[in-house]
Amino acid sequence: MSTPAASAPDTPADAHAFDPIALAESMASAAEKSAKLLGDFAARQSRAGKSLFSDELGLGKAFMELASNMLANPTRIAESQFSLWQQYMALWQNSMLRAWGAPVAPVAEPHKGDKRFRHESWQDHLLFDYIKQSYLIAARWLHENVASVEGLDEHTKKKVDFFTRQYIDALAPSNFALTNPEVFAETIASGGQNLVKGLHNLLDDIERGNGKLRISMTDAKAFELGVNIATTPGKVVFRNALLELIQYAPTTAKVHERPLLVIPPWINKFYILDLREKNSFLRWAVGQGHTVFVISWVNPDEKLAGKDFEDYLTEGTLAALDAIGKATGAKDVNAIGYCLGGTLLAATLGYLAAKKDRRIASATFMTSLVDFTHAGELEVFIDEDQVASLERKMEERGYLEGSEMATTFNMLRANDLIWSFVINNYLMGRDPFPFDLLHWNSDATRMPAKMHSFYLRNLYMRNALREPGGVTLDGVPIDLSASRVPTYFVSAIEDHIAPWKTTYAGTSILGGPSRFVLSGSGHIAGMINPPAANKYGYWTNAKLADSPDAWLEGAKQNEGSWWTDWQAWVGERTGRAVPPRIPGKGGLKVLGDAPGTYVRTRADGR
Repeated sequence: MSTPAASAPDTPADAHAFDPIALAESMASAAEKSAKLLGDFAARQSRAGKSLFSDELGLGKAFMELASNMLANPTRIAESQFSLWQQYMALWQNSMLRAWGAPVAPVAEPHKGDKRFRHESWQDHLLFDYIKQSYLIAARWLHENVASVEGLDEHTKKKVDFFTRQYIDALAPSNFALTNPEVFAETIASGGQNLVKGLHNLLDDIERGNGKLRISMTDAKAFELGVNIATTPGKVVFRNALLELIQYAPTTAKVHERPLLVIPPWINKFYILDLREKNSFLRWAVGQGHTVFVISWVNPDEKLAGKDFEDYLTEGTLAALDAIGKATGAKDVNAIGYCLGGTLLAATLGYLAAKKDRRIASATFMTSLVDFTHAGELEVFIDEDQVASLERKMEERGYLEGSEMATTFNMLRANDLIWSFVINNYLMGRDPFPFDLLHWNSDATRMPAKMHSFYLRNLYMRNALREPGGVTLDGVPIDLSASRVPTYFVSAIEDHIAPWKTTYAGTSILGGPSRFVLSGSGHIAGMINPPAANKYGYWTNAKLADSPDAWLEGAKQNEGSWWTDWQAWVGERTGRAVPPRIPGKGGLKVLGDAPGTYVRTRADGR
């Protein structure tokens, strides 16, 4: 899942005091640590008997095809190279004029949201401005040339485009000590202590990743579940092999008759919905009078390798519905599914429709894909060769390692979620800043091998969930169009994981009446957007158009948060007011305090 990068703290005033003895000791310590890590790496490679290099992503084949198609049009290559030469000549002339004191407009400028070149030296210093513009010219030229190559199939075209951008981002001058003015100044001022401290940070991250680089995004010791994150009062009232069900304590004199079940994605921990008091959706929903239940998925190990997608249905959503009925006596619930949790919620609606089971009265989908026709940039990691390679890895361990999936998501926003931390941690030699959202982002979960294989092959590759009978779960052919449950879809306009124009298709696939709302920002910030913050805004349109573009053209932009719009919608489906329900006072006993035990199991062993 993608998130904003944290701002690094200012360098302390005494950080520039140069101590040659301390520097020598630090370098010696780094050398000793490096030798140990290299020895450990060599030993692991020897035991594994594997090659140091592999091409599981199929990049060699993709770029060979790209090169072949480019060489087939030598005229275009010549024109492109001449255009590049012209741009560099213009940059050289402008730089000479600027050196003589003449005002000149830049030949190339970074995009408005590009944070890499915010330091004033990138504009004010002639040399660094030249380096910046030279890079931007080359980056734009390379990306445009790759994007314009004809004759590639759509999947290969997306793959080379994505990884070309990764290459371009990696070579940014901001990522190197001598060409980043801020790092250069810090190195001179500290006598190189920042680089030595950065080397220690790098070695610590490699050691923490057991030989693989696992970049620290935040101070992990700054947050503790149940203390300063995931603090909404509640109790675990049900537990099985796949989930813990948390019931939150009421805060209102009366509550709605119909409880609220929240289904988070199993690819991340549920507490993205309960980070801090001021931005906790779960705490806010309790304050609106809902009896809130949330699923906390297990962080699976090899013992759960055989758990399938249908187990997440039967032991997940269906088991939660059974438990809520026992805890409250309610006959039905309003349900929310976030991201993959929404995909599972859709499958649950199809299952319940086939069974004539009416235990879900309304369903809300937060950035959830039901149709996987255009599933965003994650598509570049999903084809037969890559999935087969992933299945071989999962078969060895019994699960997909959480850190591997986290790396994939971080690559979708590499400048914010990879390179900004390379600069801060390794070049500036600073410790990562405490940031709750990045703490959650680093708290990845594993996925059972059988379930994840089913998910990739049947949903992403076959796009079978949208087809009536395309997927069978627990012996029941799933037909989403058979569901008549009212639905509320909310997506984010900048979402690169679940593109809103694709999530929009869910409104026509499910059979009940539907409302679609579009939030500002992205996959996380657009959803975790409390009304008090008054950020981003959202678009509404009472009429569903035939296409997402037509819907947006007729939509009204509103200030504030979509949370209030959702509450108005679901408020018509909550039933009468009843006395508040205290966890453990109904048909289920208390098993422990929120946030429970499953959420505390970390995939990285910390």
